[in-house]
Amino acid sequence: MLSLQSLHILAAAAVFLVTCHAEEKCAGAPGIPGTPGANGLPGRDGRDGMKGDPGPPGPQGPPGGMPGLPGRDGLPGVQGPQGEKGNKGERGVPGPQGLPASFDPELQESLQFLKHRITRLEGVLTLEGKITEVGGKILATNGKEVNFETTLKACEHAGGSIATPRNKEENDAIWDIVKQFNRYAYLGIRESDVPGEFHDLDGKPLNYTNWRASEPNGKGGENCVEMYTDGGWNDKKCNQYRLTICEF
Repeated sequence: MLSLQSLHILAAAAVFLVTCHAEEKCAGAPGIPGTPGANGLPGRDGRDGMKGDPGPPGPQGPPGGMPGLPGRDGLPGVQGPQGEKGNKGERGVPGPQGLPASFDPELQESLQFLKHRITRLEGVLTLEGKITEVGGKILATNGKEVNFETTLKACEHAGGSIATPRNKEENDAIWDIVKQFNRYAYLGIRESDVPGEFHDLDGKPLNYTNWRASEPNGKGGENCVEMYTDGGWNDKKCNQYRLTICEF
C-alpha cells in the first residue's frame, strides 16, 4: 500500500504535469519541508524574585522525637547580688617540715654572696673615708652641713641616728671624721628640761662625756651639743650648720 506521504507526492506531480501542459511556462512546485532544526542553548536564568512571606509553622512532631539544635546564647544578664559568706572550711593537713636555714644550700649560697658584697662595699667606703667601724658601730658621713633637726631626719631616714659616743674609743672615731673634714659636727645629745643637764636622744643620762673646759655654759639657751676639731664637746644652739655624722 502506498503511504500517505507517497500519495501527496503523486498528487503534487499530477498537478504539475497538468499545469505545465496547459501553459507555455510552468512554475516550480514547492519543495518538501525540511526536518526540524535542533533546539538552541537554554537562556540565562532570570533574577531572583522577592522573598515570600514565611509560611505557617508546621505541625508539632510526635513525642520522643529528636530535639532541634540549641539556639544562640542570649545577652548576659545583670550581675546578681553577692551571696552570703560560707562557713570556714576545716584546717588542712600541715605540710612537711622544711629544712633549717643552715641546711638549705641555696639560702646559704645567697647569704654568702650578700656577705661578700657587703664586705666589699664596706671596704670601698672605708678607703674613701666615708665610713668608720668602731666596736659594734659603723659611723658614716655624707659630708653635708645642716642644722640639728635636718641631721636627725637624715640619719633616721638612712636607718640610723646621730653619732653618740659612749666611750673614748667611739669619741676618737667621731673625732677622726671631724678632723678629716675640718668641720664641727653635732652629736646625738640634747639638753633636758633641767638647764645644764644633757641626755642622749633616748632620754637616758650620759655615761660618758668629753666637755671642753667651762662647758656646758648655755644655761638652757644652747640645747644641742657639737664636737670641736680637738674632739672636745660644746653646747650650741640647734640652728647652726654642722657636719652630718650618723651611726648604725
